[in-house]
Amino acid sequence: MRVALVSMLTLNHEETGATVRTRRTAERLSDRGHDVVVLCAQWWDGEIHEFDHNDVTYRAVTTTPSSGTFASKVPFALREVKPDVIQVVNCPPSHVTAVKTAARFLRVPVVVDWWSKDDRGSARAYRRAAKSPDAVLVPSEMIRTEVRELGTKSDDVHVVPEPIDMDLVRDSDIDNRADIVYARDLDEHANVESFLLALAELRDKNWRAVVIGDGPERHRAEQTARDLRIDDRVSFLGDLSAQETVPILKGAQVFAQTATFEPFATNLLWALACGCISIVEYQARSSAHELVEGRKRGVLVTSPQELADEIVTASGFDHWTIDGDFSSYDYRSVIAEYERVYKEEIDDYGFF
Repeated sequence: MRVALVSMLTLNHEETGATVRTRRTAERLSDRGHDVVVLCAQWWDGEIHEFDHNDVTYRAVTTTPSSGTFASKVPFALREVKPDVIQVVNCPPSHVTAVKTAARFLRVPVVVDWWSKDDRGSARAYRRAAKSPDAVLVPSEMIRTEVRELGTKSDDVHVVPEPIDMDLVRDSDIDNRADIVYARDLDEHANVESFLLALAELRDKNWRAVVIGDGPERHRAEQTARDLRIDDRVSFLGDLSAQETVPILKGAQVFAQTATFEPFATNLLWALACGCISIVEYQARSSAHELVEGRKRGVLVTSPQELADEIVTASGFDHWTIDGDFSSYDYRSVIAEYERVYKEEIDDYGFF
């Protein structure tokens, strides 16, 4: 299958949930034997039109990111690629409309991978983007609700979560440096203060905690730990790879999720797969609660005090290093869902 992924910005331009998801999808599809071309703004040096990276072809639509110019040029790039199916990110929404117009002439289906909305489009533009594709892929039920409210038909929306590598979970060693873990980019949505306030309530208990992740709010979080006088028991480890994080999760008993915005809580998923008792502070703009609802080793809270209480309760659970219930989130199963949607839409066009 020849798949065109349309995303003006890539992980080489900026690291966001959408760019990480696009690269992962492209490389996993390539691993499955598909011919994958990413149409994007150029991110490599030199004057060459295409650049191959990790068995994925990146083709420059524009030399620099420019939403309007990209939208005007991407139909011509798609005509050159001649894909069997097109997947386009939802931001900016004008690119979805441009791709759908081109796809009508190419007679191929358009699938939108919808991570979240941002300020690169009006409410009207997002409504048009939600209504125009043949199918919409979303990471969670929360985002499914968002696109349905924008006008996408229910049957056209498919929840395709972020994947994890269960082989890595099974095969990794155990690192016992921490009892309690928080892991996420430390940006304006991290809300790591709730986690630290909960730990401060447990000064009289015996625990060790780590914060995995980096970002503009790290300095403030470290200062909060000092102000709460728990900085000697909380280690800020910075960004770690999955290979470095999984052993720590397997050694820990508790994972805390407090972020205020989360289209899909990938780090929480890794923690659950590693057997952690996972405590989620409910937030209206976070889908994290979807992963723990109805699970014995997961709980919802609404305040730092409740989080502290549940950390104490979690000490009474057996220590696990793997939870096989999350095998359905393995990357093989997730990429197969992408393939299923692609084939279903191609079948509707009568080409597969």
